[in-house]
Amino acid sequence: MSELGTVGRQARNRLSRLGIRGTTLMFAAAALAFAGTGVLMFNMSRDMSEMTRVVSQMGRDVSSMAGDMGFMIGDMGAMAESMVEGQTGMAGELARVRAGTDFMVHDMRSMNRNIDDLTASIRRMSGDMAGMDDATARMNQSVFAVNEAMGRMSVDMNRMTRPESLAPMSPFR
Repeated sequence: MSELGTVGRQARNRLSRLGIRGTTLMFAAAALAFAGTGVLMFNMSRDMSEMTRVVSQMGRDVSSMAGDMGFMIGDMGAMAESMVEGQTGMAGELARVRAGTDFMVHDMRSMNRNIDDLTASIRRMSGDMAGMDDATARMNQSVFAVNEAMGRMSVDMNRMTRPESLAPMSPFR
C-alpha cells in the first residue's frame, strides 16, 4: 500500500495546488470584474456628463431659435404689408399700361388707315405712270421720226449747198 499511499498523497498535493490556483484565478477574475465595473462606471459617468452638457446647449439653442422666430414673425408682417403696397402700386401701373395700350391701338388703327390710303395712292400713281410710259414711248417714236426727217433734210441741204453733187453721175455725191 505504500505505492497507493504515495499516489494518494501526490493526488492530494495536486488537488491542493489546483485549489490554490483556482482560488487565485477566482480572485483575479473577481478583481478584473471589479476593475471592469469601475471602468464601466467611470465611462458611464463621463458620458452622462457629456449628455448633460449637450442637453444644456440644446436648451440654449432652442431658446435662441424662439427669439429668432419672434424676429422672423415681425419681418413676415412687414413683408406682408410691403406685398399689399406693391400689389396696390402694380394695379395702378397696370391701369396706366392698359390706357397706354388702348391709345396705341387707336394710333395703330389710324396708321393702318393711312397705310391703306397710301397704298391706294401708289396704285393710282402706278396707273398714271403706265400712261406716262406710253406717252414717253410715243414721244420717243416721234423724236426718232423727227431725227430721221432731220437727217434726210441735212442730206438735202448739203446737196443744195453743193450744186455739183446734183449732177447725175457726179463723183461728188
